[in-house]
This record gives sequence, C-alpha cells and structure tokens, in this order.
Amino acid sequence: MTDLSHIRNFSIVAHIDHGKSTLADRLIQSTGTVADRDMKAQMLDSMDIERERGITIKAQTVRIDYTARNGETYVLNLIDTPGHVDFSYEVSRSMRAVEGSLLVVDSTQGVEAQTLANVYHAIDADHEIVPVLNKIDLPAAECDRVAEQIEDVIGIDASEAIRVSAKTGIGIEDTLEAIVHRLPAPTGDRDAPLKAMLVDSWYDAYLGVVVLVRVIDGVMKVKDRVRFMQNGTLHLIDRLGVFKPGMLPVDSLGPGELGFFTAQIKEVRDTRVGDTITTEKKGADKPLPGFKPSQPVVFCGLFPVDSSEFEDLRGAIDKLALNDASFSYEMETSAALGFGFRCGFLGLLHLEVIRDRIEREYNIELITTAPSVVYHVYMKDGEMTELHNPADMPDLTLVDHIEEPRIKATILVPDEYLGDVLKLCQDRRGNQMELTYAGSRAMTVYDLPLNEVVFDFYDRLKSVTKGYASFDYQLTGYQEDNLVKMSVLVNDEPVDALSMMVHRDRAEMRGRAMVEKLKDLIPRHMFKIPIQAAIGGKVIARETLSALRKDVTAKCYGGDASRKRKLLDKQKAGKKKMRQFGKVDIPQEAFISALKMDG
Repeated sequence: MTDLSHIRNFSIVAHIDHGKSTLADRLIQSTGTVADRDMKAQMLDSMDIERERGITIKAQTVRIDYTARNGETYVLNLIDTPGHVDFSYEVSRSMRAVEGSLLVVDSTQGVEAQTLANVYHAIDADHEIVPVLNKIDLPAAECDRVAEQIEDVIGIDASEAIRVSAKTGIGIEDTLEAIVHRLPAPTGDRDAPLKAMLVDSWYDAYLGVVVLVRVIDGVMKVKDRVRFMQNGTLHLIDRLGVFKPGMLPVDSLGPGELGFFTAQIKEVRDTRVGDTITTEKKGADKPLPGFKPSQPVVFCGLFPVDSSEFEDLRGAIDKLALNDASFSYEMETSAALGFGFRCGFLGLLHLEVIRDRIEREYNIELITTAPSVVYHVYMKDGEMTELHNPADMPDLTLVDHIEEPRIKATILVPDEYLGDVLKLCQDRRGNQMELTYAGSRAMTVYDLPLNEVVFDFYDRLKSVTKGYASFDYQLTGYQEDNLVKMSVLVNDEPVDALSMMVHRDRAEMRGRAMVEKLKDLIPRHMFKIPIQAAIGGKVIARETLSALRKDVTAKCYGGDASRKRKLLDKQKAGKKKMRQFGKVDIPQEAFISALKMDG
C-alpha cells in the first residue's frame, strides 16, 4: 500500500501532434518502467489504427515508480489522452480521475484550438496545471514567445514552464520533479466505505470486461463483492491489477490509486462510465457526482456491400460497441441498399475510425450513407420528434417548423489566411461572434450550423489555410431555420439513400451538383433515364442519361424511306415499353462517389 502523499495522478493534455504520446514514452523509459528492449514509439497507442494515423483515440493509463532527487519513491499514475475534438469525451472523463495535468504546447507552433478546449476540461475539473514547452530541439522553437502566448490566451502563469524535447529526452528529469513537487497528492480515507469511480471499460476475449477504476475512499480487495450503484448489479472481483503498461496483478487498491479489476462481467453495457462502485456490505450511501454521457452528434447508415454479410456486420458492430461507450446504433432497412445499421458518432473522425476498424478487423466491405445530424421537427399539433434519417421526414403539410443543431466553432489561423476562413464560414451560413488576435494569429469564434460542418468543412478549412488552421467546436443548442428535404429520383423512383436535408437557399445548388455527378456515375441502359432532384413535388434540377441504341436500319439499303421509318418507330415503341418496366441498376461505387460531396 502506498502512502497517499507519495501518489500523483496526472494526465497529459495537448493539441494533436504536440507530442503527448512521445512525452509519455520518455517518462516510461527514463523511469525504467519498461525495459529498453521492449520499448517502442507511442507505447500507449495499442490499436493498429492509432499507430497508423499517429493519433491517440482511447485514453490509456500507466503506473510509473519514480525515485525523486530527495531520495523518496513516488507512484505516478499517468493517463495519456487524445487531442482530437471528436474524442474530447475521453478527455473529459479522464480528467475526473486525476488531480493535475501537464499541458504540452509545441514551442514551434504555440497555442492551438484544441489546446484551449482541453485546458478548459482540466480547469473545469479543478486541476493544477503545469505548462510544458515541447520540441525545444527544433531550430524554429520560440519558447519565450509561446510562454507569453500561454499567459495571454489561456491565462496560466507560464514563467516556470518546463522546457523539454520529448524526442531527445532533454528536460524529462525536470518534468518528473515538477510532477512530484507541483501537482497535489490525492485525498481519500482508507477506513471509509469503498467508493471507486469507473473511468473506462473494454472487452477482453479472455478476461471478459476489464474495468478501469480510480479508488476515492476505502480499499478494494480481491474476492470482494462489489455493487455498481447505477444499475445495482453485484459482482465478485476475481482479479485486481495495475498497468505497467502490461497488466500486473496486485492484492488490493487503496485510495488515490488507479487500477483495473475483472469480475466475470459479460456485457460492457453493464459497466456505465462514470458509475460509482462500492462494496455490497457496508457500502457507500451516495454515489460520486458522475459526468454526462456522451451525445452522438453525427449519424449515418452503414450497409454491407454484399448483403449476405449482414449478420457478420451485426456481430462486428456489437463487439465495437462493447469497447466504445460513445458509439450508438440501431437497425434500419433501405430499398436501395438492403439491411444495415443507423449509427451515431461524436464526429466525422470518429465515424472514419469506426468504419476503418470494421473493414480492417472484421473484413467487411461497407457502404456509408451521407452523414446527417439530428433535427428537431415540430408538428402543427405541438408535438416534437427527432429526425435522424432524412428519409423518415414526415408529411410537410403536418410540419410547423424544423430546428437544426448549432455549434460554437473556435478557429485559430495565421493572419494571411484569415480572409479565406471568414469567407468559408460565411458560405456555410455562419455568424461571426468575435475576432481577436494572439500575436500574429487570429482567433475567430463563429456560430455555425452543424449540418454544414459535418460534410467536408474540416477538409476545406485545411485546404484554404494550407493546413495551418486549427479548429474546435462545441454544441450550443437548436435554432429554427428554413430547411427542406431534398430527394433524388432516378427513372422516377426515389433513392432513399441519397436524400438529404438542405437549406432552401442552397437546395438548387446542391441538387444540381448531385444530379450532374450521378449522370457521370450511372452506366447507360437501353432506355433513357431521367435523374432528378426534387423538394416535395417540385423538381429543382434534372439531367437525362441518353439510351444505348442499336442501329436497326443497318440492313436497309435503297428502297423507300418509309421502310426505315417503320423500323425506327418500332424501336421507339419498344424503348418506351422498356422504360416503363425497366429497372435501373445503380452500382455501389456510384453511391459511394455521389455521397462524397466536393463542396
């Protein structure tokens, strides 16, 4: 059992690519937690997709033993958090399990949008924050300017910011000393009833559900019977341990410690993140204040390319939902695509990651429908329904008005690209809220409709600013607007997978782009095919795909013109009949390409 005053729990927060995971590597390596021969870059990023994209998706923990310069040994529990806006839910819940944060800022780039967002999570959780300036080995590093920027933009004293290079190992010793001396020790009472907070849970094929906990009060031992306070289930702990980064069994966990337990739990759904765990006998009366469950923001349909793989897809989605509490799904059917699932995600990157994991880990080819957001549809009788899929839009004569979600977007951008960014936000129906400067960089805050952001806003922003802009957003609420459902008809048949919600002013532009694209994508048939975009009964854009024709007059030479006419009329009648009964086959690639709108 470690004395409370010798425990430090902290997380590392930063913008994407400012060097959180590399700093975590150096802390693990310099304290000898992992032998040099087992060391690899981004030690804590265990998923293939994390290593490949170079991003952290799941927050990971590790326990480090460190002997300080004063000769005393400390136990440091580190949580490495994601930097990406889509996974800010992981960040906010990791913050509740620790008392302090290392704020890593790239000394060549300075404060970015997600640096701000993640620091605010830490400030909300009453953290002690130690600023760390990383990458000082680079020739472009400007430590003094960045320290000043931290004070101006965030308002934290950066006069004692630690200067490190996580790559080369400069300043790692100072960082460890600062963790020991500048971050507070946890508080807790060993003799009080057990109270442990459930920080994360995931499914392991051999052990069942593994639950990551932070013990606040009391002691957790092997063979204890524990109760989950939210759903009242009872479980017997069969193994306790800590991560070093591998699993290391221990007999008990005391207050202030982070560790894991398994208790033959079959379903991750039984282990709600933020729940309080206590003992069955003489347990705690009141649970700890939890945190809000994550709300999915973007919805889209996932369908297997080969419809016989539907059951495999169901199994894959079930398993992924076990490991990811923020991912929700329900079954749906589509006339064009068959059986599939309507899934909810925290953002587009989250959507891409889940899609890649299904394709890679379970070997299923997928079609993803256009991402959409949740609309509030108010009926004339005063009832409100949530609309997840544009294809389910109720009859317009019964609808009073539609509200869409709005976000507050913070964009940090170098001065020379500011004009392009403002134009992009205006084009996306944004309202500017504020514009301030931090050194040579502008920080603009916009009120934007989420619907305009989920398509390709992030890609457009990166391309107009040559990759220098950083972007962060949070949901602010719902607002009424002039929204309509645009459907696409191919040969007078509506294609439900291509219907979408658009603003009335931009419907014609979107519709025209869509039908022009489909004209190039759908192969020609023996009859001509009209492709239309419509709002209700009104067609707003149309293209016609001409028919393939056989030259029926080839065998006619000489003679009367009426012989040719007769053959052509016969062909015309046949085409007309064909168009009536003919079925248009839209290839899967056409769907996928049509859904990738190019702005």
